[in-house]
Amino acid sequence: MSISTKSFSANGISYSPPAKPIVVICIDGSADEYIDTTMAHDRMPNLKSMSVKGYRGMVRGALPSFTNVNNSSIVTGVSPAIHGICGNFFYDTSIDKEVMMNSSEYLRAETLLATAANAGRKVAVVTAKEKLRDILSFNMKGIAISAEKANQAKTETHGIENVEEIVGYKTPAIYSADASLFVLRAGVAFIKQGFGDFLYLSLTDYMQHTYAPDAEESLAFYEAMDKEIGELVKAGAVVGATADHGMNAKIKADGSPNVLYVEDMLEEKFGSGFRVICPITDPYVKHHGALGSYVVVHVPDISKAEEVKKWLALQPGITEVYDRATAVRVLEQPEDRIGDLVVLSARDVVVGRRPQYHDLSALDGTLRSHGGRYEEMVPMIISHPLNAAYKMKAARDPRNFDIFDFTVNGTN
Repeated sequence: MSISTKSFSANGISYSPPAKPIVVICIDGSADEYIDTTMAHDRMPNLKSMSVKGYRGMVRGALPSFTNVNNSSIVTGVSPAIHGICGNFFYDTSIDKEVMMNSSEYLRAETLLATAANAGRKVAVVTAKEKLRDILSFNMKGIAISAEKANQAKTETHGIENVEEIVGYKTPAIYSADASLFVLRAGVAFIKQGFGDFLYLSLTDYMQHTYAPDAEESLAFYEAMDKEIGELVKAGAVVGATADHGMNAKIKADGSPNVLYVEDMLEEKFGSGFRVICPITDPYVKHHGALGSYVVVHVPDISKAEEVKKWLALQPGITEVYDRATAVRVLEQPEDRIGDLVVLSARDVVVGRRPQYHDLSALDGTLRSHGGRYEEMVPMIISHPLNAAYKMKAARDPRNFDIFDFTVNGTN
């Protein structure tokens, strides 16, 4: 099978792919502790080999450390300030409505997947969550499916059909380890059967939301992932893996959720009219109950924004508060899609709106979540050795959304 080596560019970044399959994996929610712990139990031989023969390091993700934000950054190669996706959910002031940010209509940058397809690569996107498929496949010619709705894929809308027969597995439940494993197994099948040679595989973080790194369920899951990643390498692919965000327990000493309800706090102190938006909000309530470590605040009286900011910054459990202009600069946010204030919380704390907005009964026994500074640093592993130029780049401030650059250009 002939593989195109034609160069292409997206958002000012040039890519010169080798005549080998390229596979980039987003291991959703994978704090480095998960990989370390599973390796310490000698249950990840393939990623261990990649770490020794190729490259393994830590990289900085995009903030807020949420799924839509970082997946959008990974497939565009740029920050939220440029691509415009700043959460899973936001308050659209132009229509005075709180809406999901799952549609490609909110994307303000081209994807490198679309430009790779235009350059002759056989591009395939497989995501665990259907919510991501529209953004990831924006203007792209090729295959784009989700594990969640694999059995509904049609050639005219998804670029492929009969997915279960091709992959050899049934469509999985989204709240399961199999949802992520199906994505990897689809990638293996697509490479081996010639359906794609330039793949983006985006997993789901249900397991990380549910289990700590040393839980047997987590160890078995990472061991199973390692097997499929090994199959990709054996098939001749150059494989790059990173994460969209890390994961931490957000609990008190007694194990109960450690939540600050910011809208209630502000109303009690300053009066009514505040609107707090939780950008982690998405359809998958069993993951996190719409509670993360990052919220934005719309202040009713903008003249009091500085007073509110200073007060919030002093509250226990809140670690960073920025006004809009500073959040644009420091957190790389799109100015028109965030609130007047941006609030980040401590490693073990989540910030929410009011209790009635968060269904904690849906959680699987504990609260593990993400979104803030403490889930920003994530692993990056490349199957092949880096060249001299990219060894230098790795020593500076690489980002998780440099993963395609490192995998494509860094291994040449």
